[in-house]
Amino acid sequence: MEQTTIPLENSQEEILFDSESEQHVLAAMLDNEEACIEAYTRLSKNDFYLPFHALLFNLISSLYERDITPSFVELLKEGRLLGLFEGQNDAEKLQYIAEQIIDDQNILYWIKNVQDKSKLRRLHKFLRVLEQRIRHPQEQENVDDLLLFAEEELTNMTALDPGDLVDTPQSIADLGYKEVERRFMRFKEIQQVHKGVLPLDGLPTGFDTLNKLTLGFKPGDLIILGAQTGHGKTAFALHMANEIAVKEHKPILYLNTEMSREQIALRWGSILTGIEHERIRSGEMSDAELSQVLNGYSRLSESGFYSFPCPNLTPEKTISITRKYRTQKQIEMLIVDYVGRMDKMDPRLQEWQMLEQIVKTQKILAQNLKIVVMCLVQLNPDGTLQGAKRMKNECDLMLKLAPIPPQELEENEYLKKYEVIPNYSIFIEKNRDGKSGISLPIMFDLEKQIMWDAKRVSI
Repeated sequence: MEQTTIPLENSQEEILFDSESEQHVLAAMLDNEEACIEAYTRLSKNDFYLPFHALLFNLISSLYERDITPSFVELLKEGRLLGLFEGQNDAEKLQYIAEQIIDDQNILYWIKNVQDKSKLRRLHKFLRVLEQRIRHPQEQENVDDLLLFAEEELTNMTALDPGDLVDTPQSIADLGYKEVERRFMRFKEIQQVHKGVLPLDGLPTGFDTLNKLTLGFKPGDLIILGAQTGHGKTAFALHMANEIAVKEHKPILYLNTEMSREQIALRWGSILTGIEHERIRSGEMSDAELSQVLNGYSRLSESGFYSFPCPNLTPEKTISITRKYRTQKQIEMLIVDYVGRMDKMDPRLQEWQMLEQIVKTQKILAQNLKIVVMCLVQLNPDGTLQGAKRMKNECDLMLKLAPIPPQELEENEYLKKYEVIPNYSIFIEKNRDGKSGISLPIMFDLEKQIMWDAKRVSI
């Protein structure tokens, strides 16, 4: 079996290699999904010293990515199928690891041990290379060159994770060249093919007017949607889910803290068919309407919509669940419905502090996983954010959904230029990449749980 790590003297192994910690991490990955997610996210095969342990980590990760629960039997079958296990000895070593039982709460301790030993081995390798360069300096290399080399390597080991990348002047220049060329070619395409209309850069928003102003939801973006109680937060979220997951077949994850699985399923019945929600709930439908609803659910079954009702949602659980579905289903968007019902991270925090920390966590999650994250939040009666105005600073796009006041419907001449006078509006309070302070009139049919763009009368 190939040795991928530097060989150590017997006296060094005790310092630079910890077989027990590596085995405990692997055993935990076979025993508990949370532990598997943590190890999968924080470690790589290069963190394991023993080649057999690195092999097992890769096999477990491969099974998990394919949504196959890692177990001793599945691992043994996979290893033999790929011809990676060498006879009965490897099977016995695997069984020994699988039979170890550790407290799931200690997984981070064992992961840190593996990481620390991996860093020590990197340091050991660096010192050996440095010693060789001191003994046998390269042509025209002086002590200042060696010090610069040592400083750069040590900085990389102490300030950066192994997967982090520091841009050099050349890499920045290369990236700039590629980006400018891409944007130039894209501009020409817009003029020649799309007749000057900008195509989306990200996921569709579900509204043509919002698409034009945002060019879609982009990976790494944090979006906040605010509305008062009962004023369409969930309907807005599921409207977008219909556009992205059902119509575009792109995988998204919907975390709901209020509704049961049955309630979410019934909501979809209305969204997919336009039949009043109350009639679907009561079963008051004709045979033709029932057939229409069933056809709608057939489309939903082939979509990319993944739902996780979770009344006791925490920021930590959000991270864990999202990592799992990003790994296994390649989700492109997370919707959290809604932030105000998340359990507190720390009971000593005030509400505004808690909400601010939750939103910061979601922004980091969006950037790390390169997905869109949308958080639904509660608005006060005066239209301000409930709990934390500073949440606005963390987001890339902040939207507020609200009914248009009756007085404005009567007095606003602009609204009367629509085919049907709109009854709701989406207000863009913040748009990091475009215009803000704009109100977009829309239609919202509360009984049917559907939304659509308000259309102006053509002249």
